This record gives sequence, structure tokens and C-alpha cells, in this order.
Amino acid sequence: MAGTFIGSVGVGGVLLIPALMVFAGLNIHEASATALFTFFFTGLLATYLFKRRGSINWRMSAIVGLGALFTSYLGAWLNSLTHDAILSTIIGALVVLAGVWALRTQSNHSKTNLAASGVEDQKRFIALLCVGVVAGFGSGLSGAGGPLFSVPLMLALKFNPLLSIGVAQILQIVAASSGSIANFQHQLIRIDVVLFILIFELIGIAIGVVIAHRANLNALRKAAAWLCIVVGVYMVIKLL
Repeated sequence: MAGTFIGSVGVGGVLLIPALMVFAGLNIHEASATALFTFFFTGLLATYLFKRRGSINWRMSAIVGLGALFTSYLGAWLNSLTHDAILSTIIGALVVLAGVWALRTQSNHSKTNLAASGVEDQKRFIALLCVGVVAGFGSGLSGAGGPLFSVPLMLALKFNPLLSIGVAQILQIVAASSGSIANFQHQLIRIDVVLFILIFELIGIAIGVVIAHRANLNALRKAAAWLCIVVGVYMVIKLL
């Protein structure tokens, strides 16, 4: 399910974190670090599949990736220093916020983006860089993956939805690489769990990419958004 939502609408990888806590018995730090590490591999496959369909804008992806390069490491480092209950609350709140934001954001299905809307290249560069900074930090801190943050942000900025999801796949690679360095340093990644779940995530990615190029993205985004809201609320209520 997580892989399918990542490949189709970007939002949804965060579902892996509570699943690892409930079904694999991992604590919040292990679950977020392990999930983030798997997103490196899902990002590689999704980028390849999106590239084959001509849905990757390399310039946009490079700018967003640059913004996330260092902030993802910073977010993961802060993750390791944060108390379990506080981290669970933060992740739950971020997931709910991302879901609500995704519901409120209307996608523009035309082939235009900010450049075609008369916005100067410099402003577009700054906007994409800020998306990368925010998404990278959120990815490292929560382990939820950059797409959870970058896709709603790029849709709010009126970027083309399919190109936004394509950018999010490359963002996964950068954010997961940078954040996982910090997580490896603190020995939080469960490689045994990664080896078990990764094949299923990759299958989901392949399914999701096909869906992204054929289905109604607004309907899929709303479904993923509601799932995020439900999961986020559950994580917060569980602590009360």
C-alpha cells in the first residue's frame, strides 16, 4: 500500500512507520529510520519508471534535491535526540497536516507550471529550493519520505501534478541517502526488516507508477490524504 501511494501520488509512504511499529514491534526511532532507508530504493525504481514515461523534469528535481541534501541529515539527527512520545506526536501532527493540505490543494492538470504562469525563473528557483529544504527536513525528522511534504507544497505552488510526483521520486533518493547517514551513525536502521519489506514496496511502486499515468490524480490524492489524516490522528490519540 505504501509503495503504491508513493508511486501514484507521492503522499502515503508515512503509512509504513505505524505499520512497522504495530506489526514488526519496532520503536518509533527504528521505524522512522528503517522506513526512510527503504525510500532510497523505492526512489531509484520510481525515478527509472517515471523517466521511461517522460515524466521527470531534471532541472526542477536538481533544485529540490539540492535544498534537501543537508536538511534531511539535520532532521534525522534531531530525530535521534527526540523523546519517543514527542517524536510520535510530531510525526502524527505532520502527517495530519500534510493530509489536510493535500485535501485543500487543487491540482492543475494542464502542462503548465510556474514558468508558464509568468513567474520569473529566479522566483521559481527559490520556490523549488524552499520546497527541498522543508521536504528534506521533514523527511529526515519523521522518516516519512520527502514526497509527503514536497507534493502538497508543489501543488500549492501550482506546479503540474504529474511532474511534481516525478520530482518527488528523485527527492526520495536524496533525502533517504542524507538522512540515513545520520540514522546509520546512531544504529537505528533494522536491515533485517528492510530485506523483508523492500520487495513488496517495489511491487507497489511499479503498480503506483502505472496508476499515476492512467488514473484521476485528484481522486487518488484525496484517498491518500484521508489515509494520512486517519493514521496521524491514530498516532496522536494512542499517546493520550
